[in-house]
Order: sequence, then structure tokens, then C-alpha cells
Amino acid sequence: MIAAMPGVFVVIWSTGFVVARLGMPHAPALTFLTWRYLFSILAFLLWIGWSRAAWPVRSQWPHLAVTGSLLHGGYLGGVWLAVKHGMGAGTSALIVGLQPVLTALWVSATGQEHRISARQWCGLALGLGGLVLVVWRKLGVGEVSAFNLACALAALLSITAGTLYQKRHLKACDVRTANAVQLTAALLVTAPLAAFESGSVELHPELIGAMAWSVLALTLGGSSLLYLLIQRGAATRVSSLMYLVPPCTALLAWLLFGEDLSALVLAGLALTAIGVALVVRQR
Repeated sequence: MIAAMPGVFVVIWSTGFVVARLGMPHAPALTFLTWRYLFSILAFLLWIGWSRAAWPVRSQWPHLAVTGSLLHGGYLGGVWLAVKHGMGAGTSALIVGLQPVLTALWVSATGQEHRISARQWCGLALGLGGLVLVVWRKLGVGEVSAFNLACALAALLSITAGTLYQKRHLKACDVRTANAVQLTAALLVTAPLAAFESGSVELHPELIGAMAWSVLALTLGGSSLLYLLIQRGAATRVSSLMYLVPPCTALLAWLLFGEDLSALVLAGLALTAIGVALVVRQR
């Protein structure tokens, strides 16, 4: 079960593309995320009440609030705003895809974990090269502005800082109650900003389906797995899994929407998989 966690996480996290494609046309970005956080908190509270899961000690709550604001509020808010305001999916994926390299540079500079080996640096380079091949054809799609670029960079910094902060400061606690606290923090950050958005919510079946999948699969499943992976593994190895999300997303787009799956994308997928394998392989 534990060995399958990284693969399951990558597949679930990659469906965020489907959610964005279905839900974004029918609701402002931060408004959608506000309702997603609210419904997710309610779902976790029901799960916690049924299972009688233990709440974290009070000293951990501020750390959970910080990671929740970064990993949920900052990362998801930044990506959704960047795409909503015209940035192409390929460009945003490439910017956020720099997270494994940024994490490795920080870990290497600060010495917070075991020294990153030459093999792992090689894997990070291969993974980044594979990511470029996957999104290459989409890099010219969309328009890059100062605002959406700032949003994408904020998302990159948020998920990098959130991963490093959680690994350094959070002690082991129940993933259900930890997520409830994290999502509450993300809600408190996102809801006030959503009040300033223009546009209205259209109760379209696609929006309802996207919201249901966001809550049940992406948050209850994907976010819980991300929490456990950070808790159990080194930050560099966990971050390297993000390289696999765009290739997996390309496969999903081919299966669900009939998008072209070129030889270049397949080559990028293979290169990325080799790179991640080099990073996560135990010494």
C-alpha cells in the first residue's frame, strides 16, 4: 500500500487539469476554490466524527495553518488565477514544474537533509528536460502578462516553501485532522480575496462535477497523500514527483478529450520517468 502511494498521488493530482478545464469557464477562480475548501472541510469533519480521529496538539496548529495557506491557498490560487487570466497551461506547468529544482537548491544550500547526490542532480535535470518536451508545443499558447506571471511564480514559491516548511516543522499527526486545519487556513486566506473577483457562478453540470471531483478526489485523496508523502519522505524526492504530473495530464487529455499525443510528448514522458526514478531511488 505504501509503495503505491506516489503513483496514486500523481494520477489523482494530474486530474486537476480536468477539473480546471470543466470548472473554470463557469466560476471565478478564487470563488471556485473558496467553495472547494468549504465543502472539503465539511467532508473531513464528517470523516473525523465518524472515525474519531485525534486532533493535533495545539502547538502544531500554527504550523498547519502556515502549510495550509501555502500548499492550498497560495499554490492552487496562484495556478488558477494565472490560467484564468490568460496564461497557457503549458507555460504555467513549466513554471510550477521548477519546484523540484528549487527545492533541491534550497536543501543543498541549507543542508537540511542528506546531501543531494550527483545521481539525483542528474535525475532532476532529466526530469526538467522531459517536462520541457511535454509542454513544448503549448508554450506559445496563451498570453503572459505581469499579473499572471506573478501568480504563477507565487504558486511556485508557495508549494516549494510549503513542502520545505512542513517537512521541517510538522510532527506526525492524523492526516484527516491535519487537513481540516490546513484547509481552514486556506479558506481564511482565499475567501476575502474572492470577494473582490468579478463574474458570477453558473450552476452548470460541468461545474458541479468539477467541484465534486475536486472535493472527493483531489482534496480528500490527493492532498491527504501529499501530506503523507512529505511526512514520510525527503523533500527533494517528494518534489520530484511533480515532474510526472504534466506527462500524466497529457495522457489524461488524450484519453478524455482526444488531444494529440505526439512522439515528442511520449519521449518527454519517458525522460521524466527516468529522471524521477534516479531521484527517488534509495541509495
